[in-house]
Amino acid sequence: MADDLFDKLPSSGGESYDGSAIEVLEGLEPVRRRPGMYIGGTDERALHHLAAEVLDNAMDEAVAGHANRIEVTLEAEPGSAGRLTITDNGRGIPVDEHPKFPGKSALEVILSTLHSGGKFSGKAYATSGGLHGVGISVVNALSSHTRVEVARNKELFAQEFSRGQTLGKLQKIGAAPNRRGTSVAFTPDTEIFGDQKFKPARLFKLVRSKAYLFAGVEIRWKCSPELAAEDVPAEAVFQFPGGLADHLAEQIGGRECVTSQAFSGSQEFPRGDDGSEGGRVEWAIAWPLYSDGSYSWYCNTIPTPDGGTHEQGLRGALTKGIRAFADLVGQGKKAKDITPDDVVTGSEVMLSVFVRDPQFQSQTKDRLTSPEAARLVENAVRDHFDHFLSDNMDRGKALLGSILERMDERLRRKAEREVKRKTATNARKLRLPGKLTDCSGEGDGETELFIVEGDSAGGSAKQARDRKTQAILPIRGKILNVASASADKIRGNQEIADLQLALGCGIRKDCNPDNLRYDRIVIMTDADVDGAHIATLLMTFFFQEMPEVVRRGHLYLAQPPLYRITSGATSAYARDDLHRAELEKTRFKGKKVEVSRFKGLGEMNPQQLRETTMSPASRSMIRITLPPEYEDRAAVKDLVDRLMGRNPEHRFQFIQNRASEIDPELIDA
Repeated sequence: MADDLFDKLPSSGGESYDGSAIEVLEGLEPVRRRPGMYIGGTDERALHHLAAEVLDNAMDEAVAGHANRIEVTLEAEPGSAGRLTITDNGRGIPVDEHPKFPGKSALEVILSTLHSGGKFSGKAYATSGGLHGVGISVVNALSSHTRVEVARNKELFAQEFSRGQTLGKLQKIGAAPNRRGTSVAFTPDTEIFGDQKFKPARLFKLVRSKAYLFAGVEIRWKCSPELAAEDVPAEAVFQFPGGLADHLAEQIGGRECVTSQAFSGSQEFPRGDDGSEGGRVEWAIAWPLYSDGSYSWYCNTIPTPDGGTHEQGLRGALTKGIRAFADLVGQGKKAKDITPDDVVTGSEVMLSVFVRDPQFQSQTKDRLTSPEAARLVENAVRDHFDHFLSDNMDRGKALLGSILERMDERLRRKAEREVKRKTATNARKLRLPGKLTDCSGEGDGETELFIVEGDSAGGSAKQARDRKTQAILPIRGKILNVASASADKIRGNQEIADLQLALGCGIRKDCNPDNLRYDRIVIMTDADVDGAHIATLLMTFFFQEMPEVVRRGHLYLAQPPLYRITSGATSAYARDDLHRAELEKTRFKGKKVEVSRFKGLGEMNPQQLRETTMSPASRSMIRITLPPEYEDRAAVKDLVDRLMGRNPEHRFQFIQNRASEIDPELIDA
């Protein structure tokens, strides 16, 4: 019977699928085949990412104390994006033969081999923006022509490349008694980037921001006369002794602020005997009277537009500091309701950290995830902020008053929403899903709905929750994938119907976030692959059915731990395998540890779940947002459609393209 069934299977047609169909990409071929894996795409942002990669290498030399001057030159080149040359007076890329590649110089290995460089061991650079050894080799792979010149030991060397391939051996050009450092000149490949051009204004802004981030460096800018404009001079020199404070002063201009003096400073921490890595923190903050606010976060001179753990540390330090000052001046009872958003909303914030071995959410480094960065920033900023407030009591009281006004406005809006929420609850009381465990909404904190996976996790969450502010809605397994389901199927799905009733704001064209019954919607699933899948399905639901709820920042992802690490009386929780390895290397270094793995949220006792995942005082959550511009919204919709839609080939291609990003040692057996 089975043989008959197989005999009836249709032939796939076309070429046969055998060993010859399996490709092995070597050298820099993977970069040219799938540039999006390395620079996020082939659009204008990705084009300028090439410039940032080369400039970051020069900045790493400056931050390490080996260079004090960088030159950036943009030349117009017909038929291309332009030719960019970045030169530093640092140590110069090594040109001696590499011990693992006989006949090849270290320079050639770095330019033509992925995951090669001097930033892995930490010996050549204490801190750096480069982590994976792919930056300069990716630039080389995606450029039609690259020329690297190196001046070392009073001699000048050069080598040229095209699309990742060497055009010849490393050449000794001659003596260079008055020169040292590295010069990289490259022309982005039109086969990859089409007819896109370097934007002089964008590069000029990038160069200037780098000079602000490290006060000890001078950066010289040049561009072809035909590329100069009113806001982009043909030549300029940047050096800012005040660092971020100078940057903030320029950004504020003549605007009136709550305090006449900005809060700025820096703090450096040496490596500790206890294994702590140390680092450096610099900040500059002002509170303009009328401003929507702007926030600039950096790690090792790399912009992290989505913030991360260093942002959390700053927000924590400022909030604790203003509450302590309120206690000092007799307003502590009122100030207990102050939240980090009250302190930073509308402010102009610049924060730069330098840490060893930073962790980012992706290769494009948009978000910092290093846990130690939060502690580093909070420890650095807190004392300075206390002094800033108390050294001038009038200044401190002015800032406290402004923050309390913002807090009062937030609480007023919250009370209005609460009235709407309770009215909606009373109007639909009989229609609320039976498995929803609602909150009273009477606490000081904001109301939250935790969407949890299964009744077991729901039981633990109900015991761990704050009954005043936290509601629990268990769902059964994987909900419907709305991106590939018909409208009738969506309307007939019980889990989705329960979600709609619990939230109370409607869907699609009828969605009104003002009617949302909770301030936060928290997706809380197991810290494993199945949990990630359920979270993805839920995010897809909110993106498609309630996009305005996401855009307004109501949707969050909880970050439950996967491991509990114990040594004697000391315990710590790890989010994933990388975090576990980091804790064992730092906090538990040299100690015998016992590691237990949570199979799911339901396996955690309520106290553990509260401490690690639900308590606002100790938890970590990721806010899910949408870009405001329609073009970016369309790009996100295209990505969701491709990865969650009806065509499985797009998902298969996505997995194939990113298979090389998986570390086999971290795959759960």
